[in-house]
Amino acid sequence: MSYLKRSPWVIHYDASSCNGCDIEVLACLTPVYDLERFGIINTGNPKHADIFLVTGSVNEQNKEVIQNIYNQMPEPKVVLALGICATSGGVFRECYNVSGGVDKIIPVDVYVPGCAVRPEAIIDGVIRGLKILEEKHKKFQAISGGKGELTIAQAGIQDAGDILELQKLAYQSEAELYNDFSLSPLTQTLEQLEDDFKNKFFLKSVMHDKIIGSVRAFMEGDTCHIGRLIVHPSYQNYGLGRKLMREIEAYFPQAGRFEVFTGHKSRRNIYFHQRLGYKIFKRERVSELRDRVFMEKFANKDRK
Repeated sequence: MSYLKRSPWVIHYDASSCNGCDIEVLACLTPVYDLERFGIINTGNPKHADIFLVTGSVNEQNKEVIQNIYNQMPEPKVVLALGICATSGGVFRECYNVSGGVDKIIPVDVYVPGCAVRPEAIIDGVIRGLKILEEKHKKFQAISGGKGELTIAQAGIQDAGDILELQKLAYQSEAELYNDFSLSPLTQTLEQLEDDFKNKFFLKSVMHDKIIGSVRAFMEGDTCHIGRLIVHPSYQNYGLGRKLMREIEAYFPQAGRFEVFTGHKSRRNIYFHQRLGYKIFKRERVSELRDRVFMEKFANKDRK
């Protein structure tokens, strides 16, 4: 982690600001402050960046750009919202095409308000971001290193309350993506979830006595249907979802075929399952806002 402290790279995106905050970001690179002498480099490639600096409010035209930049950045990563527009939408938050602050579409780690935000505040925000980056790196090591902090086991009906709470938290981003908060994972009741335990197999991932992930499945003929893979937002992108998928598949060795589904706009979910060997075989309309994409994988690799 010392290499990140000595040389954190940042990428800056102007989300329709007045350029006041952008000028202050550039001022940090001038000889007065000269952040580059500390190894802090402003890069234009998100794949090389550790810290994402966003200025300006989020609107309908730039929100996908911000999400794409964020998704291309490697883990661990930190997001800084610079200026009052990026933190809350500022004076533009009531505009018809403004979604609000950056946290409406991606998680924000550090808020640096101001109009315009001063270079000293930006530098302080980057320093705070480095501390958060170090904490995330430790979480990443704990999860991916297999040091005993993380356990995956079968969940029981006594875990239903915790799983439902995590489910509603994990599906918030999905609901915002489609602007549809009537998704069944968000409207499911505790009684309905407890009833699912009668005919579905549940796995849970536990870290420090807290459930941070879950997945469920059931057999239908030769097919194992896997659904509602959820991971706590603070522990996403650390490989936990991949571990849960491998574990749930291993619990059904009799299955000749595995099937999952996700929304058509959920490109990260589609890409995630494609990396696990799943392929799209069907798409159907479930509402005016959303199509459901079905993906499958055969247990026998030679089978078509």
